[in-house]
Amino acid sequence: MTSPSVLLLIPACNEHGRIQPTLSEYSAFFRDHYEGQWEIVVVVNGSTDDTLQIVQRMAKEHSNIRWIEIPERVGKGGALIEGLKLASHAEVIGYADADAATSPASLMRLAACCETYDCAVGSRRVAGSAIHQSQPSHRQFASKVFHTIVEVFFRMGIADTQCGAKFLRREMALKVHDQLLIADMAFDVNLLYAVKRAGGRTIEAPVDWTDRIGSTVRYFKTSLVMFLSVFRLRLYHSPFYPWLRPLRPLEGWIYRMLSNPPPLPTRPPGSPPPAVPPPPARG
Repeated sequence: MTSPSVLLLIPACNEHGRIQPTLSEYSAFFRDHYEGQWEIVVVVNGSTDDTLQIVQRMAKEHSNIRWIEIPERVGKGGALIEGLKLASHAEVIGYADADAATSPASLMRLAACCETYDCAVGSRRVAGSAIHQSQPSHRQFASKVFHTIVEVFFRMGIADTQCGAKFLRREMALKVHDQLLIADMAFDVNLLYAVKRAGGRTIEAPVDWTDRIGSTVRYFKTSLVMFLSVFRLRLYHSPFYPWLRPLRPLEGWIYRMLSNPPPLPTRPPGSPPPAVPPPPARG
């Protein structure tokens, strides 16, 4: 049986210190251990350092690495929404963080889960997970609070929505794309809830995970924006959202004041699948 083709997205903004070792590790592992076709696409957005130049150099050395360049900073969610337009180019499409916190072996196991499931969620909170370096205690506390809020709002029964490793079948990625509206770090909740609403079968699978130093995430602002985004998502899927239309300019202003990209404009449910963009650039 032929292994499905896999496309791995990596959003990157000012990741010059971490993107090269991540690409080297992931590329070498997939080359040596995966029998099917695979490709890594780095979505470089809003970088003011030499992240793009490093990715371009790596693409010249590795034929399976490509990139998309977005001049403005669009956030993790914005970068992945753009990258997921490439879903038609592979049978399985997923994403991971630029710091290689999730091991490449875990990514490969998650991709394999999509032979049976519509969505595979990497989880640090299920049996079999291995945490080699934990997050600081204040981030663990914030994560527990956020998980409680998400579960109250959306009842998804997923223990770890925020681990930066998830894979989707091509058909599911195309099906939910018009419901992906969150540009910030709460994008994962948006994606998983869209899969649930679409009737997708989801599995939460263990990962080998290591917290990496050097994160560019601003703790307080990021936490506040993530709460605002999941609250907005809950309202979006309620009868009350149309009543709030006059407040949308204020909504965008709040996000900009918190130095985060505002949510994407809402799109009518059932919009046609996104147009297939040209292949990403290659070195």
